[in-house]
Amino acid sequence: MAQLQEFLRSIGSLFTNLFEQPDWHNIVDVLILAVLIYHVIKLVMHTRSNSLLKGIAVVLATAGLSSLLRFNAVSWLLNQLISMGLVVVVILFQPEFRRGLDQLGRSSFMRRVFVTSKEREADQVERPVAEIVRAMNDMARKKIGALIVIERMTGLRDVIETGTTVDAEISAPLIENIFEPNTPLHDGAMIIQDRRINAAACILPLSEDPSISRDLGTRHRAAIGITETTDAVSLIVSEETGIISMAREGRLTRHLDARSLTILLTELFTPERNMYSWLGTLHREEPKDEE
Repeated sequence: MAQLQEFLRSIGSLFTNLFEQPDWHNIVDVLILAVLIYHVIKLVMHTRSNSLLKGIAVVLATAGLSSLLRFNAVSWLLNQLISMGLVVVVILFQPEFRRGLDQLGRSSFMRRVFVTSKEREADQVERPVAEIVRAMNDMARKKIGALIVIERMTGLRDVIETGTTVDAEISAPLIENIFEPNTPLHDGAMIIQDRRINAAACILPLSEDPSISRDLGTRHRAAIGITETTDAVSLIVSEETGIISMAREGRLTRHLDARSLTILLTELFTPERNMYSWLGTLHREEPKDEE
């Protein structure tokens, strides 16, 4: 109880100095304390620890009241409990402490302090690339048809308006769920804009190039068509064969593997790099037995 009283006296002295002898040290001190209390309350709000915090408040209030009313037995018992307060708090709130420290380490401020601009840029590129490659490979293995259009310099607003707005971070589960057969958004194209999934179920113009093989279906013709009028890049998964293809500048490149797809997407999401450096390594084959 003595420790609690000492703590309360320290808090009271702090606020007394703030009003009687205000200076920037006391003001900053109180602001830091207020921010810490706010984040602690925010951290435990709507969790099981919220009830524990209320229970601790009841114990402290009861201890103060019993001391004031001179209930010696109750006061002694509560004093023994409060004397172990720090250890008890650490044990009871261990998950919250870990989550709070984890959130602190993942905060944007800490990333700006400890992560260089190149590392941040690499992370912003590598994560969406890995998610798209994973989704494409999974859908190819399951032979789930998919059409993804990546916007570049030419805006695709008119195409985006034909679909359903998603506005979500790129993730493999989300991509696979969107293209899952018999779901509301599986039919049409997904538009990726600024490394985010902007829209799904978008309608694309079909290519009218007579040289395109008749074996190619609507999905591939749409993928080629959008690249004939814009600088966008289309990624296709064949529903019949599971072959992954890429359309760019009205041309179709088939049989992309994970490595080629990773190189392609890394170049697309890193505009300052030369995209043409890898194109010569990809083998362009004539379409055969496509959908």
